[in-house]
Amino acid sequence: MRIAVMIPSYRRPHDLARCLEAVRQQARQADEVLVVVRAEDEETAAVVSLWRGCMALDVVEVTQPGQVHALNAGLARCTSDIVSITDDDAAPRPDWLARIEAHFAADPGLGGVGGRDWVHQDGRTETGQRRLVGRISWFGRVAGNHHLGAGPAREVDVLKGVNFSFRTAPIREIGFATGLRGDGAQVHCDMQICFAMRRAGWRLLYDPEVAVDHFPGLRDGRARDRLARPETSFDMAYNYQMAIAAVGDGWRRLMMRLWSAAIGTRAVPGLAWAAGLLCLRGAYAFSLWRAARAGAKAARRQQRHPAAG
Repeated sequence: MRIAVMIPSYRRPHDLARCLEAVRQQARQADEVLVVVRAEDEETAAVVSLWRGCMALDVVEVTQPGQVHALNAGLARCTSDIVSITDDDAAPRPDWLARIEAHFAADPGLGGVGGRDWVHQDGRTETGQRRLVGRISWFGRVAGNHHLGAGPAREVDVLKGVNFSFRTAPIREIGFATGLRGDGAQVHCDMQICFAMRRAGWRLLYDPEVAVDHFPGLRDGRARDRLARPETSFDMAYNYQMAIAAVGDGWRRLMMRLWSAAIGTRAVPGLAWAAGLLCLRGAYAFSLWRAARAGAKAARRQQRHPAAG
């Protein structure tokens, strides 16, 4: 089978060079490497031009901002059976593609494969371990932990965007949802595509040995600092509601919506989290709750009347 590596990149030339070097050193070489760049990003284009003679590299240019548009543009260009997606601030380990290929070759019902991203930040590496990875409870709580996964390969509900691979034909047919909100990265776009793949009958596998080293940069750090702001709570709540629309079980979708309204999370509070945050953030907690409810309401309105959006 043919395998493509897709790397969306925007103004992180040093990170991209490290990522491309890691791709070049793969024990199982990529059949094509797709670097998705913005038309005005001259820094990234300069890095890509230096690497064109080292591998089967193709540049995919996009004019619209956002991760979702970049991913869909790369999928449209991909000619391989498998597309392995990583971020420009990650460096796949040398056996990454070989392990991915082995999983897909062994199981024709497997639609997606992901693995651990070893996070390196502030001079240290996160080394904890979790057994519960990539699962969504029946009522909607997300257990991510992809960066801490340990143990054997196992089936999961959700894979993480910094390290996930799919069979190209079904993921291209489904596509990443272009209506998701967000500045740059659209939070929960990986959840949306994973739910949609599972609804289409494909299984997803998480294997901690399918590993990349992840070096979150300043842009990612700023994104984390914005998690407790009303505009971000609105976008995250909106995207969560849009993502769970792909869940096949109507009863489960209802429970997930009720959980998000009643409990929620620190960044996207429902009533319980908002009450808990009152003692720490005062009236600002109510602003977060109100923004989250507005985002969820806007998503449901968009689902009922898609032409109006």
